[in-house]
Amino acid sequence: MKPTHSLRILLVEDDELFRLGLLTRLQQEKCLQIIAEAEDGETAVELTQEHLPDVVVLDIGLPGIGGMEACRQIKQRHPEIPVLVLTSHSQKPLIERLITAGANGYCLKGIAAETLVLAIRSVAVGASWWDKAATTEIRAAIVSNEPKFIPKSELENPLTKREEEILALVAAGKSNQEIAQILYITSGTVRVHVHAILQKLEVRDRTQAAVVAIQKGLVAEELLTL
Repeated sequence: MKPTHSLRILLVEDDELFRLGLLTRLQQEKCLQIIAEAEDGETAVELTQEHLPDVVVLDIGLPGIGGMEACRQIKQRHPEIPVLVLTSHSQKPLIERLITAGANGYCLKGIAAETLVLAIRSVAVGASWWDKAATTEIRAAIVSNEPKFIPKSELENPLTKREEEILALVAAGKSNQEIAQILYITSGTVRVHVHAILQKLEVRDRTQAAVVAIQKGLVAEELLTL
């Protein structure tokens, strides 16, 4: 998915003051458009059906059916619509349930606004976004086999196919602009994917990412010749 317009956001949060502050901040971003707001799970599901937003930013502690069930119903009815969870909770059982419910990303409340915007843009282009706290919990759950909600192959290589392509080009020394031209996507989309790659591999920069890609064989050998 490649956004060619301002991303249309459904904002779901029952805390009125927090929602107003979030709304005010996100409206400052030219790349984002808040098209609807919801205060409970049922309304979130209904507004998703009505507006078909590009991204649903969803709190979990909602009245009614709750955010978890709202996420499950939204993804069941509209699997193509990314759901980014924004919550203050980080317990492992919650994260497991979010993944099972189909959430595309998870952010803790209190993160920098710029990071939240990047997370929204990431899930909008098909990448996933998991807070570092969530990443730690996910790995711990996999190692202890509780339950196997992520295939072993994804533990070994957490990257999507598109991220593999971009990482291969990064390893080949290509700039964001060059990658964009090769893959016929925008340089902004490349930046979003590169940031997601750095987050997933837990490295600081492109050089470290390239080293990890080569050492661990995270990209197909033929891609390195692109």
